[in-house]
Amino acid sequence: MTQRSTFFFNGPYDETMALLIEARNYIAYHESIDQRRLPPHVRLQVSYESMRVTSRLTQVMAWLLAQKAVHAGELTIAQMASEDYALSGGDICADPTGPENEELPNGLRSLLERSHRLYMRVARLDEMVRDEAARAVG
Repeated sequence: MTQRSTFFFNGPYDETMALLIEARNYIAYHESIDQRRLPPHVRLQVSYESMRVTSRLTQVMAWLLAQKAVHAGELTIAQMASEDYALSGGDICADPTGPENEELPNGLRSLLERSHRLYMRVARLDEMVRDEAARAVG
């Protein structure tokens, strides 16, 4: 990998991995404690929002690993430009709502906000990389 591509990959990768670990720890250790004091409708919202954080982070990680495969020569630019390797998640992952919901635990609200910012940054990178790949292939 070149200096540019190493930075391109390592910064978002490290951030995604740190958020994945934090989300795992929150869900494994804090979510059940936080939910005990919440009414049922808020517990349902916590479950939904936890899944949205997880979806965002797994979509971003999958996209980053595909980029790494391109830089390692395991995927071609044409393969990477296909829909199979596009960032997925659409409207659910791009939806910025959640952090403003004061009924949700603070830890989850923080994860929602940071995972959304990361997802949107990677969505812009995906668009940039796919445009560049389309020009290279076409």
